[in-house]
Amino acid sequence: MIRRLILSYVALVAVALAAFTVPVAFTLTAQLRGDTEESVRREATTMALLLGDGDAPARQALARMAGAYADETPGRVEVVAADGRSAVEPLPLPAHPDDPAFGAALKQGRTTVDWGSRLVWGPELVVTVPAFARREASAGDTRGRAEREDGRQGEGGAEDGRQGEGGAEDEAAGEPAPAEHIVGAVRVRYATADLSDRLWRIWGFRAILAVGVLAVAAGLGAIVARLLTKPLRQLNDMASRFGDGDLTARSPVTGPQETQTLARTLNQGAERLDTLVASQRIFVADASHQLRTPLTALRLSLDNIADGVDDEFVREDVDQATAEVVRMSRLVSGLLVLARAEAKVSAPEPLALRELVEERLKVWRPAADERGVTIVLTGEADDLPRVLAGPGNLDQVLDNVLSNALEVSPDRGTITVRVETAGPEEAVLEVLDQGPGMSAAEQARAFDRFWRGQGLTGRSGSGLGLAIVKQLVTDDGGGVALRDAPGGGLCVRIALRTAAEGPRWISPRPGAPRSGG
Repeated sequence: MIRRLILSYVALVAVALAAFTVPVAFTLTAQLRGDTEESVRREATTMALLLGDGDAPARQALARMAGAYADETPGRVEVVAADGRSAVEPLPLPAHPDDPAFGAALKQGRTTVDWGSRLVWGPELVVTVPAFARREASAGDTRGRAEREDGRQGEGGAEDGRQGEGGAEDEAAGEPAPAEHIVGAVRVRYATADLSDRLWRIWGFRAILAVGVLAVAAGLGAIVARLLTKPLRQLNDMASRFGDGDLTARSPVTGPQETQTLARTLNQGAERLDTLVASQRIFVADASHQLRTPLTALRLSLDNIADGVDDEFVREDVDQATAEVVRMSRLVSGLLVLARAEAKVSAPEPLALRELVEERLKVWRPAADERGVTIVLTGEADDLPRVLAGPGNLDQVLDNVLSNALEVSPDRGTITVRVETAGPEEAVLEVLDQGPGMSAAEQARAFDRFWRGQGLTGRSGSGLGLAIVKQLVTDDGGGVALRDAPGGGLCVRIALRTAAEGPRWISPRPGAPRSGG
C-alpha cells in the first residue's frame, strides 16, 4: 500500500509538471525560432535595400555589412545580380546561384525562408530576399521602399509561407509596384548550432528540474505514506499477534477517525474474547483439579472392592471400572497441565540438553526393561549447546514422548533417542520407535486434542499427550513435527532454541492454537 501511495503521489506531481513545464518549453522554443527568423530577415532586408540603391557607395556599404555580419554572427551573406548568374561587385558570386530560392526571388519577387527540416530546424536557416529599385532612384524612393518592405514583414501584407525541407515559402505580397524592378537578391545563411545549444538548455534545464522535483516528491511521498499507513500497520501487527494466540495484543487508537474507530472495535473484541477464553481456561483448570480428588477416592474404593470379592465376573467388572478411572485420571491430569501451560508461560532458561535427556532415560529404562525394550541414546556427546526451555517443560515433553514410544513399541524392540545440533541457533531432539507408525493423515491430526491413534495409546491414552508436547515446545520458541522413522515406526522431531542467542522472555499466550503435538 505504501508503494502504491508513493507511485500515485509521484504520478500526480509528474502530471502537474508536464502540464506546466512542457507548454512553457514549447512556447520558449517557438519564441526562440520566431526571434531568430525575424532578426535574420531584418538583416537580409536591410542589405537588399542597400543593393537596390544601385550606386557604388551603397554597394561598398553592402560589402562591409556582409563582412561584418559574417565575422560577428554564425551567418554568411550571398548576393546575386538580377540575371542570377553574375556577381554584385565587390561581392563574389554564390556557389549555387541558380537554386529555386534565388529563382523565386529574382523572377517572382518572393521572400523565402527555409529552416531545413520539418521538425524544429535543420543545420542552418536560409532567408532569401529580393532587391527592388526604381527606374529613377532617389533618397525618398529608398525610404519609401524601406517603409513598404517593413510593411510587408510587419503587417502581413506580404507574409511568407513556410517551406519544409529545402522548399521556399511564398510571400503573399502580390506583384511588385509598377515603378520598381528587381535588381538582384540577397541570401543570409545562418547556422543554427547556437540555437540548438540554447534549445537543449531550455529543455535540459526543465528535465533536470522535473527529475529533481520528482525525487523530492518521492521522498515526501514516502514520508507521508508511512505516516498515513502507520495506524494500519499497527492494526496489522495486532492482528498478527492475535492470530498467533496472543490475546493480550492491543492496537493504539491513533490516526484518522476511521482507523480510530476500527482500532477501538478490535480492542473491544479482543478484550471480550480474552475474557471468555480466560474464563474457560480457569473453569477447565478448576474442574480438573476438583475431579482429581474424587477420582482418586473412587480408584481406592474399587481396589478395596476387588480385594474383597472372589467372584471372577465381579472382579472383571471391577478391573474394567478401575481401568476407566485410571484413564479418566490421566485425562484430567492432561487437561490440568494443558490449562496451566496456556495460562502462563515462564521465561525459558538455559538447560544442558544431553544431561537432562540422560536423567529422564534413567527414569524410563526400568519400565522399558520390563518389556524387553531397549532405549539407546545417540548423537553428539560433547560440545552440545545448552537449550532454552521453561522450568519443567522439557522434562514433561520427554515423559510424554517416551511414554507414547514405549506403549507402541513391540516387545524386545528399540527406542532411539538422538540429540544433535541443526545450526548455530537450533538443537534437535528425535525419538524414534519401531511401532506401527502413522499414516500421513494420522500425522496431520496427531496434535489435535483428544485424538487417539492406533495401538495401545489409542486404547488407553487421553489424546492430550502430543497436544501438551506441542504447546510446551511452542511456548519455548521451538517446534515439533512427526515423520516416518527409517525401517518403520514413528519419529518425533523436536527443535529447540539454543542459548547462544540469549534467553528471551515470551509473552503469555492465553489464546494459543488448539492444535497440539
